[in-house]
Amino acid sequence: MEINSSEYSISSPTVGMCPKDTKPEYAFIGRSNVGKSSLINMLCNHKGLAKTSSTPGKTLLINHFIINKEWYLVDLPGYGYAKRSKTQRDKLEQMIAQYILQRQQLTNVFVLIDIRHDPQTIDREFIDWLGKSQIPFCIVFTKADKLAKTKVEPAAKAWMEKMLDTWEELPPYFITSAESKLGREDVLGYIESINKSLKDL
Repeated sequence: MEINSSEYSISSPTVGMCPKDTKPEYAFIGRSNVGKSSLINMLCNHKGLAKTSSTPGKTLLINHFIINKEWYLVDLPGYGYAKRSKTQRDKLEQMIAQYILQRQQLTNVFVLIDIRHDPQTIDREFIDWLGKSQIPFCIVFTKADKLAKTKVEPAAKAWMEKMLDTWEELPPYFITSAESKLGREDVLGYIESINKSLKDL
């Protein structure tokens, strides 16, 4: 897929204020500091599209970007940022859950995982919740450039295999690096294949 245009559309504090549009939406979410903004900018070939910050947990709204005037990339707040108050965390979790469960245009959720770390409880809880809620999703491993090349694939496979303790069928996964653009074609190709299948319906 060629990205010919990528533009910021709207930031919404509730699912009810998201675009009144029927275009498919692909949501990106992960723990704070997982490299979400950098990945979004790399995928869209647009350096300043999503605001990157050295301070984790900056995304507090549902951010829509319109891609090729055909589909939306949705940047969701990160989960599990400990420095927020419990009230703020609960409010964000509620907003994220309402968007994921209620937004009919949501086509797929990309869950971002830092490939350098062992599975964290918070990631597994979120992934298991998506599964129970029957939300289509896949896993995107980020920061592959921070590991030795020989360790990248084994780290991803080990992470996925640990899911087999409760999952019969594993979701698709992608290995990416915002620095080297690794995985860009795979992720965009996956989105393109879903968009084509939706058009054929």
